[in-house]
Amino acid sequence: MDFKPLSGREFPRYSALKTFFRLPVAKVSEKFDVALFGTPFDGGVSYRPGQRFAPSRVRELSSLGRGFHMSREMQIFDRLRVADVGDSPTVPIDIQQSYEMIENFAAGILKTKKKFISVGGDHSTTLPLLRALRKHYKKPLAFIHFDAHFDTYPAAWGCEYHHGSFARHAVEEGLVDPGQMIQIGIRGPLAGGDDLNFLKKNKIKVYTVDDIRKNSLESFLKKLPRFGATPTYLSFDVDALDPAYAPGTGTPVIGGLTSYETQKILRSLKVANLVAGDVVEICPPYDHGDITSLLAVDVMFELLCLMANSKKK
Repeated sequence: MDFKPLSGREFPRYSALKTFFRLPVAKVSEKFDVALFGTPFDGGVSYRPGQRFAPSRVRELSSLGRGFHMSREMQIFDRLRVADVGDSPTVPIDIQQSYEMIENFAAGILKTKKKFISVGGDHSTTLPLLRALRKHYKKPLAFIHFDAHFDTYPAAWGCEYHHGSFARHAVEEGLVDPGQMIQIGIRGPLAGGDDLNFLKKNKIKVYTVDDIRKNSLESFLKKLPRFGATPTYLSFDVDALDPAYAPGTGTPVIGGLTSYETQKILRSLKVANLVAGDVVEICPPYDHGDITSLLAVDVMFELLCLMANSKKK
């Protein structure tokens, strides 16, 4: 199979079946490098639901995606063979069953030695993906986390697992190495000062929006750490951006990143071994003009470029 997008100069971009980047649909067992899939689950949200609809909407908007990155001077679909492998199964009313299904789905991809990008879904879906990766690589992962929130919060309403607690569980379960973990785009307000305790205890590096804007953007970009040979995961919550740039999200917080700042940060990351990533919390019912879904397409594009750069020659 030729793992290339359908040409927009042969078939208009509003036409044809909708797949991620107009790529072919493939079985996981086929020979390619990166699997794109949806994780349509929003049973872990605490405010606006609707993230279950994101994979299908992002597929449709990714028809506008293209493969050549101007600043990187890279054609990603020449460097990587990429395919849409469908959606992970989920149970919309049961988070534990969904976790098992998502983990097993990701494990099936990893057994074939492929990388993957998941389109969520709420941020609770990152935890089972990290569990699958931890078992596969047999070591904690380095972790890059874009978000407005720490997501290291305690149980809510007596429920341990929700979209605001996945990062705490990821650290506590040894899925990620807090010494190789950064959070980007964080901002207040918080429920209380004790929300900072977990971060301080585990010495997790946090870059707030104030940190990013304190001086010039270029000076901030120079401070970003390099990620070496350790298998690395990048999780991108679209609420890292200001709601003016990403209105379609479940828990919007004003004072966030711009689309341009986000692009610059993603393009400045040095990641030697990006093995997987996700884009989460896209909520199409609140997404005016599909602004947030278009952002998700661009984040996927940057993740693919990082994977292409880290591909072993």
